[in-house]
Amino acid sequence: MANGPSPTLASAAQKAAFRWLPPGAVQTLKNFFGAVHFSGDFETWPAAKSKCEGYGADAILERVTAGALEVKEGRAVYERDSLVFHEKAYEWPALACLLWAANRAGGELSVLDFGGSLGSRYFQHRNWLVGLKSVRWSIVEQENFVRVGRDKFQDDVLRFYDDVDGCVAAEKPNVLHLSSVLQYLEKPYEMLDGLLNKGFDVILLDRTPLIDGSTDRLTVQRISKRIYPASYPAWFFARARLLQAFEGRYRLVEDFDALDRANIAGAKYSGFLFERISR
Repeated sequence: MANGPSPTLASAAQKAAFRWLPPGAVQTLKNFFGAVHFSGDFETWPAAKSKCEGYGADAILERVTAGALEVKEGRAVYERDSLVFHEKAYEWPALACLLWAANRAGGELSVLDFGGSLGSRYFQHRNWLVGLKSVRWSIVEQENFVRVGRDKFQDDVLRFYDDVDGCVAAEKPNVLHLSSVLQYLEKPYEMLDGLLNKGFDVILLDRTPLIDGSTDRLTVQRISKRIYPASYPAWFFARARLLQAFEGRYRLVEDFDALDRANIAGAKYSGFLFERISR
């Protein structure tokens, strides 16, 4: 997601993405990248967590809520990671995947957005979804986010749930959306296995940090106080190992570069579109 003190060259795709983003969005993203730093190669989650100064959950929620309300009330175009953007910009590969999934389902899109904050990606791209036959966007989040989401943002399309099972039972989602979330879980493969067992027709895995080799790397991510005060463990996944988790259950339809970048040598953020294998 970020450049740290040691300079890292972005991929050609990332540079191209910055060229088509509005200037204001580019500068805001660069400011965010420069305020995030990854360090370490830890053996265990507790070992990484012991090096974290704190999560700053209340501060994060306050910043995200303020930004999302600006979007809802028309004072901003969209919000991402608490940063507010005032010019339109779309994450085209992810949007194309969502529209592909809707077309596959006869124009119906029901998304379970796992760890989807207060609807960042939904609000950023909702004007592209209005022509669909039906749209439901359901977010499964931490309790404090769900409480704020239900109080300030929930409507006929956007819904908030405390757990996956409750969301699946109520919404029957055909798309599982995982964007910048697996890397922040203590046991990502265990959670991913449970999600895959739910049998979603389509899975969109986006903004996921990858490295070469066969071993995942566990780091500590630190965010500057000028964004919000936080530090927490974060994984960089071995690409082959991550993709192996889908084998036998899902077919890889497409993969693409994500905008994020990091100061970890050889790291690359990617997105993947998967389709469930019929049995």
